[in-house]
Amino acid sequence: MLLSKGLQDKVVSLLVEDGLVDAALVQSAYAEAEQSGQPILTFLKSKNLVTDDAIQHASAIATNTPYVDLRNVRLDRAILLKIPQDVAQRSKVIPLAEKDGSLIVAMLDTTNIQRTDYVATLVKMPLIPMMTSEAGIQSALMQYVADLRSVDKAAQQEEARSSHGDGEVLTITQDSPISKALTSILEYAAKSKASDIHIEPLEHALVIRMRIDGVLRKTMELSKSIEAALVSRIKIMAKLKIDEHRVPQDGQFAVQVGDNVIDLRIATSPVVWGEQVVIRLLDKSGTSMEVEKMGMTGRALRDVLEGISRPNGMILTSGPTGSGKSTTLYALIKKIKNDSINIVTLEDPVEYKMDGVNQIQINTDAGLTFASGLRSILRQDPDVVMVGEIRDEETANLAVQAALTGHLVFSTLHTNSAAGILPRLLDMGIEPFLIASTLNTVIGQRLVRRVAERRESFQTSELETNAIKQIVGGILPQTAEDVVQVSESLGYPSLPLATAESYTLVKGIETEDAPGGYAGRAGLYETIAVDEDIQKLIVAHATSGDIMRVAKMKGTVTMRQDGILKVLSGMTTMEEVNRVASDLA
Repeated sequence: MLLSKGLQDKVVSLLVEDGLVDAALVQSAYAEAEQSGQPILTFLKSKNLVTDDAIQHASAIATNTPYVDLRNVRLDRAILLKIPQDVAQRSKVIPLAEKDGSLIVAMLDTTNIQRTDYVATLVKMPLIPMMTSEAGIQSALMQYVADLRSVDKAAQQEEARSSHGDGEVLTITQDSPISKALTSILEYAAKSKASDIHIEPLEHALVIRMRIDGVLRKTMELSKSIEAALVSRIKIMAKLKIDEHRVPQDGQFAVQVGDNVIDLRIATSPVVWGEQVVIRLLDKSGTSMEVEKMGMTGRALRDVLEGISRPNGMILTSGPTGSGKSTTLYALIKKIKNDSINIVTLEDPVEYKMDGVNQIQINTDAGLTFASGLRSILRQDPDVVMVGEIRDEETANLAVQAALTGHLVFSTLHTNSAAGILPRLLDMGIEPFLIASTLNTVIGQRLVRRVAERRESFQTSELETNAIKQIVGGILPQTAEDVVQVSESLGYPSLPLATAESYTLVKGIETEDAPGGYAGRAGLYETIAVDEDIQKLIVAHATSGDIMRVAKMKGTVTMRQDGILKVLSGMTTMEEVNRVASDLA
């Protein structure tokens, strides 16, 4: 929203009055905004000093415009359809209600006269504009997704018309109810920021589950009769064999949702009651490619930045499937990427396409494996090499040789912790002295759900307080004088005292946009900088436990400790940390 300087100053004053932005930061923010040539509100938002919702709400007050929060509002479908979905999405205008022959709408920018006139001409009604936030607009746009119950019914009718007696679907047209059902499922998944869609046949039904923020949730249950047509439609789009039901198949295709193109990875597999389909959604637009925004902070961040600043060596990340290892590597590559270095990657699949990086897709059918590809790209004068995963001894040896010959190598391993990487490389047959001389930094990580913006605080029970002290009591500040120093060193704002009788924690308020009170995810990290002491342990074939004990003495914060510190800083909850890191010390 384009506001005059005077109105922007008024908005900033309102934000300060409501305690939504720190008054001490405002003066320096004005100076930095002026230096960068940005309006003050744009600058505050870009630095994450205040939320978009807060800016929009304060702007509405400053301009005497009514404000509506659409994040938890269920809109009447008949009113919603007065503005077509593509127009609503492009113009960021949502119809709310009719009043005295006018249409009440919610907009991001109520000062845009041209847009208001265009929509008014389209709907042939005068508009009464109200202001809302980007999150409110997106929540309302999700309600344009078709009612899948009616789609299911129509699909059954379509199947009855276009099937033989044995249920085999002959044709599926672009306008068929099956196509509409699939489009609706994909749109809902994309707008819910789901990472995976599971289409699972049961004996008498077809269940759709989606993995949102790392947790699978049942989204809908459709009629069994829709299964064959829906699976066939997916196979056609992914260019798979629609008549092959006995063996698993893999494919891919892309869809456009709003302004974003989302790559889909398809995996089909025969199960007892039919054919299961798992769709992986890869949406680059919804992923932060900055390690700081992903939750890496303090000692962990310093270790990693020091490791990637070296001209050669290895940076390895570890964690279970779906723990964000590849995203971490992309973020690190983005940090060092510039025109003076040649970066080549080997990936399976190439999840996010990056300008200025030479990315190679593994193709085992054609003989292009991690090992053969790595052998080849070392002849292409790379400065930095990223190997999607070290799976075998040959790839591990080649990666070590690349690090020894002056390359900076990034890769991932499947282990439970950072310290577990070192014995794993030994198991792969790598000589201990080679591991010790090539490893710069090892990273262990897991993902937890973030507490939603709407939240409430509570005091810990005696049991919770004791659990917190047992895990992080040794690294929390012991006196009031230590708070600032320890908090800055660890990278967490205003940590409480280790001697506190109880701690103030937060939990999210469950809404449609924040199931369970969570929205988005953050990483739990532990890093080990391989210095001389750690090198000696590796050469001596020390266990991962021995290595971690020495690393902790040198200041390493474990993943479980990092999780509890994030709980104390209001980022996540004890339940989340226990869910993903209960197996860690």
